[in-house]
Amino acid sequence: MSVKVKICGLKTRRALDAALEAGADYFGLVFYARSPRNVDHDTAAALAERGRGTARSVALLVNPDDDEVRQVCDIVSPDFLQLHGSEPLERLEEIRAIANRPLIKAVKVESAPDVDAALVYESTADMLLFDAKAPPDMANALPGGNGVAFDWRALRRVKGQANFMLSGGLTPDNVATAVAITHAPVVDVSSGVERQPGEKDDDLVRKFIAAAKSAAPAKRTSEPENV
Repeated sequence: MSVKVKICGLKTRRALDAALEAGADYFGLVFYARSPRNVDHDTAAALAERGRGTARSVALLVNPDDDEVRQVCDIVSPDFLQLHGSEPLERLEEIRAIANRPLIKAVKVESAPDVDAALVYESTADMLLFDAKAPPDMANALPGGNGVAFDWRALRRVKGQANFMLSGGLTPDNVATAVAITHAPVVDVSSGVERQPGEKDDDLVRKFIAAAKSAAPAKRTSEPENV
């Protein structure tokens, strides 16, 4: 099977349509006020409904409280929640009970020990998303979408063993190499297909998806179903 692709940080119907037409399997909707990709609930709900049945919607939240989880689930009804903050395992369990849908837990990676430490989440998260740690000197770093990569060899511990997404600094030019090194079953991109922060470039989206899906086949486990 070919690698699956998530285009994250979509804000407009045009950008969503371009991603869907190019073959995206997942699309991400960001709920984080500091992000240039932040969307309001009503816009996200319209996008989630438009993509329903073609690709799976992912709501990205950062350290959400219970009310935020309920609002996103009730108004947007995403297929997945992606937790991109510092949520501990116990908080994932609480969010799962509230949301009653699959969870993706994003983990910041610099080296292999970060990957090893993240495996504690496998008991509760349906997928792990390995993203790059922002450099300490990066001004105004975001929880994700910073356009920086990590050493993909750090994922040797999960290569072919876990259900995970790879993110961080991916572009149409390097995604095939990233897949060859990591055997990632799913790749996730945001800033790597933008003309400026928050504004997707349709041509880059098409090139990224084509490059990912023509990369060396990934060894994958079964994909979690909606609950």
